[in-house]
Amino acid sequence: MSFFFSNDINNRFPSFVQTLPMNDQALLKTASLILSGVLILWMTAQIRINLFFTPVPITGQTFGVLMLAAAYGSRLGFITVCSYLAVGIIGLPVFAGGASGWAYFTGATAGYLVGFGFAALFVGYLSEQGWDRKPLMVISSMLLGNVLIYFFGVSWLSYSLGIGIVKAISLGLEPFLVGDAVKILIAAGLLPGMWSLKSYLDDDK
Repeated sequence: MSFFFSNDINNRFPSFVQTLPMNDQALLKTASLILSGVLILWMTAQIRINLFFTPVPITGQTFGVLMLAAAYGSRLGFITVCSYLAVGIIGLPVFAGGASGWAYFTGATAGYLVGFGFAALFVGYLSEQGWDRKPLMVISSMLLGNVLIYFFGVSWLSYSLGIGIVKAISLGLEPFLVGDAVKILIAAGLLPGMWSLKSYLDDDK
């Protein structure tokens, strides 16, 4: 079990799922968390709005990745995202619009998929430092996670389409800023709310 989590349960800021009772059948529960995470990423990827002027669609996937990373922590979040990418590459229709396969993974939006893994690792680490407890810290964490996703996404978009970085930013970043701001505000309410609810239920026992 320690392989999947970078913090011991006695540490000050364990991830949210690490605080759940997982003593019995720990490996089975960890596998269930990974499977559940893959399903969450699949479902959020299907929230898709195509834009006529860019190959990059609006999806709920970035929200799913960052929320999952914050709740799972760095190692389990990263492993879950990698598992999601793996099942998509081998042919299961889990990517946006039900796409799958290596061709999609190396297409114009591939950089965003790679960015998901790095963002999960980083946001999960920040959560293990307590950044998922307070709204302003959640906002900061999600902003940094989005920066990582867009760094890889826009860089690959520029390379794959053979366009300059300024054009890539106009196609792969600017149209999504308002939507990302809304997602971040939702996360800023949800994550601290999850911890408050858990604390209330624990105190009520």
